[in-house]
Amino acid sequence: MASNYLMQAVQEYENFIQVHGIDEFVIDAYIEACKVAINGEKDIEYGLRLTERSKGIIERFCMDKTGGTIWDLDYYQFKHETTPYDLLDKYLNIYKLESHYRFESFMIFMEKNRAPWERFYLPRQNPLKQVADLIQDLYDDKLDEGMVFMPSRVGKTQIVKMGNLWFGSNRPERSNLYSAHSDKITGGFYDGICEMMTDPTYTYAEIYPENVAKKIYTDGKDLTIDLVRKKTYPTFTCRSIYGTLNGACDCDGLGIYDDLFSGIDEALSEDRQNTVWGKFDNNYMPRMKPGKAKLIGIGTRWAPKDVQGRRLELLQNDPEYAGIRHREIIIPALDENGESNFDYPYKLGYSTQDYKRRVASFENNDDMASWLAQYQQEPIERKGQMFNVDTMNFFNPAEIEEVRPDRIFAANDPAYGGGDFVSMPICYEIDGEYYVLDAVYNDGDKEITIPEVTSRIESHLDKFPNKTAEVHFEETKSTSSYRTACEKIWEEDGYPVNATHDPADNKTAKMDRIKNHAPDIRKLHFVDMKHQTKEYRKYFQNILSCTYEGKMKHDDGVDSTAQLCDMIYSPKRRKRKEKRTQGTKRKK
Repeated sequence: MASNYLMQAVQEYENFIQVHGIDEFVIDAYIEACKVAINGEKDIEYGLRLTERSKGIIERFCMDKTGGTIWDLDYYQFKHETTPYDLLDKYLNIYKLESHYRFESFMIFMEKNRAPWERFYLPRQNPLKQVADLIQDLYDDKLDEGMVFMPSRVGKTQIVKMGNLWFGSNRPERSNLYSAHSDKITGGFYDGICEMMTDPTYTYAEIYPENVAKKIYTDGKDLTIDLVRKKTYPTFTCRSIYGTLNGACDCDGLGIYDDLFSGIDEALSEDRQNTVWGKFDNNYMPRMKPGKAKLIGIGTRWAPKDVQGRRLELLQNDPEYAGIRHREIIIPALDENGESNFDYPYKLGYSTQDYKRRVASFENNDDMASWLAQYQQEPIERKGQMFNVDTMNFFNPAEIEEVRPDRIFAANDPAYGGGDFVSMPICYEIDGEYYVLDAVYNDGDKEITIPEVTSRIESHLDKFPNKTAEVHFEETKSTSSYRTACEKIWEEDGYPVNATHDPADNKTAKMDRIKNHAPDIRKLHFVDMKHQTKEYRKYFQNILSCTYEGKMKHDDGVDSTAQLCDMIYSPKRRKRKEKRTQGTKRKK
């Protein structure tokens, strides 16, 4: 614990700042306090609070004196090859103090001697900070396992490589294991670790002088690295998923599995999926030391039953895995607004236009399923797939924005949470064509979904005065109150909504209805991929995941769409609708 003397001194610095503002004297005093707390008194938690405060006062001082940020000063120094700025050196050395304890600080200090446009992490900090935080939480024992899903060539392997080096350098007696689909990939990972430890443009020797002084043992043939001393199980082992793992590694540090499929052809083969899963589950996972090893899977999602998908299924649904603390980072190429998530500065990433060109190429080849999997991280089960984006109809909502629909109607498949989704596609009939313009797709409880269902219908009626909407509920005795609650809100709010209902079908009857209506679902017009909201995309993804075998975790989206087709094509429903239309007086 920090001494009273140190804490009193820090309080005096704060008092000085209150009266006199920030100057170089108080900056130096604060930095010295950081060193005393971390290196002297070993109160890491308090010391890290001081380093955070120290960085804050330097940033403020820099802005007041120069009118720019500390990173603007950093860029200017490299751009104009000026003499190093003392203030910048002080600032970066605070990251050095933090680097054994904070992964992000380790990366920033490691690259401080590189020009801003040649660095890896800072230009990619948004969005890769999510991955940095995941690695930090694994190290701090707040998580047991993590997964990172992103498109290719955006930095996911490099940041995990730096995380692997950080894990092993802090705990050199522990063994860390990296595995990928080929020796070439694992060899590249090994070379990257060696480069970061020995290349003078990195500052590894400044952060871990004791590791360098005691020797680094490398073996380019076996792809192993030992820190401090040569051990039975090396600090770092890199081995392909098809290589020999028995006796090679007993991982009690960080285990990494990275893109275990060589490409899409292998990933879509059911035989290869089973083979690779067998290698992973039977050869790789037994190398993880229970209770000690942390596990992280990285890659591009190829198919629902790729290795990450099967592992995720266990973590999310198998009660035996309920105690494993896990987090998944999923970052698609394009966000919900159709903008690139990886448009890094210095032209290091991919612009929105770059990705839209890729979309156009996939569209031209009638292979949007591959775009969704490889770039959007939304894999689709292609074997026995009932619906394919290449044979469905899409529209831009702007095309019908000013058109008054002949009919507004929706099918509601209610649920009370617990993992099931309330699904309600909202459809416009215009000149005999049917446009699914909107969808509620939410797994919250009724306190969340009932207001969402009712307000969403009201928002569509607000666009068209004197228009009536019809909402059909499929319900059981236990969900009838859901409909009546919605009816009550619509009545109180003064909206003309005809709520109807039918008993829910059993599982077999549901699938029969979905199969019967499959041709009708393909006739519907869905919002195109570029204009789908995040919620709508989840709803549509559920439709695409439907197979003829009917093996689905959730069928709420596709089932509610089949209900919607019932409202369009069922003779019984059409007659009922005609009678209601004739007898209903619309509220003003």
